[in-house]
Amino acid sequence: MDTPSFPTALSSLPLRRVVALSVPGAEGDLPARLFIPRGRVRGAVLYLHGGGFVHCGLNSHHGMCCRLARASGAAVLLVDYRLAPEHRFPAAVEDSLAALRWLAALSARCWGGGVAVAGDSAGGNLAAVVAQEARNGAAPQPVMQLLYYPTLYGRRLFPSHQTYGSGYFLSRRSMEWYADQYISAEPDWDDTRFAPGEHPDLSSLPPAVIITAECDPLRDEGAAYAQALSQAGGRVFYRCYPGALHAFLNFYAFMPYGKAALRLGGKALRRAFRPQERR
Repeated sequence: MDTPSFPTALSSLPLRRVVALSVPGAEGDLPARLFIPRGRVRGAVLYLHGGGFVHCGLNSHHGMCCRLARASGAAVLLVDYRLAPEHRFPAAVEDSLAALRWLAALSARCWGGGVAVAGDSAGGNLAAVVAQEARNGAAPQPVMQLLYYPTLYGRRLFPSHQTYGSGYFLSRRSMEWYADQYISAEPDWDDTRFAPGEHPDLSSLPPAVIITAECDPLRDEGAAYAQALSQAGGRVFYRCYPGALHAFLNFYAFMPYGKAALRLGGKALRRAFRPQERR
C-alpha cells in the first residue's frame, strides 16, 4: 500500500529538485526523499506519513510533500520510518526523532536553522510525540507542529468513534487492528509516546495547526487535543473540513479539500519560518 494517487514525476515538476537519500534512523539508515521548492528556501519540515504505523511510505505521500514544499517554501523531508508489525512501538518514534535531529543540523547549514514537524493520521501521532519529546530535550525544538487528522489518545473513547465508526473509510475495527500491530505490550497503551494527548504537561509546546475531517472517527481526538493545547497556553489553529473523510489528503488530486488543507498547512509553515513573525 505504497501507491501514489497521482504520478510522482508530474507531482515533482513544480519543484526545484526531489532528492532520494538515506538518513540516520535509530538502528540504521532509512530511505527518504527531500523535496526542495524553487526560490529561496527557508526552513525544513519533517513529514511523517500515515498508514496506521503499518502501511504507506515514500510513494504514497510523494505528491502531498511536493505540494507542501511548494506552499511552504521550505524543504520537506519524507522518511520511510520502520513499520509494524516487524518493528513495533517505539521504533517509529525513535526513527522520527533521529530524522529530526539530522534534519535540524542540515537546516542549520542550509536553510536558516528552523525545523517543523508534520504528519497525517499515524504520522500526525508521531509528529505530536516528536514535538513533546523535543520539548523534553530529545531533539531540537520545532517551530511548529502540523497535524492532519491525528490519532492521539490511545484507549480513550470519543463520540466520533461511534458516530463514524463504520462506513466512513476508516473504521473502529481497523483502528484497533492497527494498534494491535504497533503496540508491543499492554502498558504501551498508556505511554505518552503512543497517546500524546494523555501527556500530563502540554505546556511549552510548539504552535500547532490541527486539521480534521468531519466524517472521521478520529475527528474528536484532533479537536480535543487542540482544546487541551490551548488550555495549556499554546497557540493553536484548528479546522475541521465538513463532509470530508479520513485520509482525504491522499486523494488531493480529486478532492478540493485535500488541496485546500495542504495550502493551509503550507501557508502556516511559511509564516512560522519567518523570523520576524516568530519573535
